[in-house]
Amino acid sequence: MKSFGLTDKGKIRKDNQDSFIIEKCEAKDSLIVALCDGMGGAKAGGLASQLSNKAFVSYIFAKLTSRVNRMPNYKEILQAACAEANGVAYEYSQFDEEFNGMGTTIVGGVIKQNGSGYIINVGDSRAYHISRRGGSIYQITRDHSLVEDLLEFGAITKEQAKRHPQRNVITRALGSEAAVDADYFEFSLQSGDVLLLCSDGLSNIITDLEMLDYAREYPEPELLCRALMSKALNRGARDNVTVVAVMK
Repeated sequence: MKSFGLTDKGKIRKDNQDSFIIEKCEAKDSLIVALCDGMGGAKAGGLASQLSNKAFVSYIFAKLTSRVNRMPNYKEILQAACAEANGVAYEYSQFDEEFNGMGTTIVGGVIKQNGSGYIINVGDSRAYHISRRGGSIYQITRDHSLVEDLLEFGAITKEQAKRHPQRNVITRALGSEAAVDADYFEFSLQSGDVLLLCSDGLSNIITDLEMLDYAREYPEPELLCRALMSKALNRGARDNVTVVAVMK
């Protein structure tokens, strides 16, 4: 299993509030991956992103390498890791007025060498399952956003959603409240498949079909990430951009 990730502040923002982690866990023959997109001012958003990311991945790694936890319940572990990450960010937000209102999205989880995957998300950072052989792309996660809610209720169309003035308004975030609900998903990667994680800085500027085309054109995670990043930057990248690719 191969993996690679990139993050960039983009063409407009002065700071990068995005972060990502790719951690090997040899004890369970798997990868732990996570991507966060911070909010709440340059210092606060970046801090929420980095703290939550580290807390999330560290919790999972500790559980997977524990001698007591030989048969891990991935749903319980990811939900507990998310609660841990939320608690860290929330405590900081209460600690100082400078950090009030800070928060972050998160998408991440565990991918085993055999292709079994377990993902959790809060906010609008996404996970995609791309089948290069089948020529298909599927969004695993569901955005926790105002626009997604409007789409679900049939109030707007997908085309209107792309141009909606409040398309960046999220309805859930780590650190905003003492507790948060996260969505959990399971999937399975076949040989040649790609798990793609990205912040909205990428998904708002590159379409799903373009992601699929690039995945089919570039056979290595690093080449794919660099190509997608280059495309986003060439299109102006008004937000921070982060992309992580795991290929079986």
